[in-house]
Amino acid sequence: MNPVLEYMTGMNKLTDDVIAMDFLVTAKSGVRNLAMAVTECVTPEIKGILERQLEQAIDTHEKITKYAIAKGLYHPFSVQEQLRVDLQQIRTAQSIPFPTP
Repeated sequence: MNPVLEYMTGMNKLTDDVIAMDFLVTAKSGVRNLAMAVTECVTPEIKGILERQLEQAIDTHEKITKYAIAKGLYHPFSVQEQLRVDLQQIRTAQSIPFPTP
C-alpha cells in the first residue's frame, strides 16, 4: 500500500503494532518450545545447545516485551488497559476500507 494511504487509513500504526505483537507471541512460543525440548533431551551436547538457545530466546522475549510496553502496545499488569488497547486495534482494523470487486 502507498505510504500516504497507509497513514490516512491508520494502517501504518496498525502494521507496526501487529508486527510487534506477532513477534511477541512468536517469541513466547519459542521459549515454551525450547524449554520443553531441553527437558526431553538425553544427549548432553544437544541439551547444552538447546539451553543456550533458550537463554537467547528469553533475552529476545524480554527485549520485545520492553519495546511493546514502551510503545503502549502491551500492558501485562493491567487487564483493563490491555483490553482497551486490543479493542482499539479491532476498531481500527474494522474501519479499514476494503476495495469492492
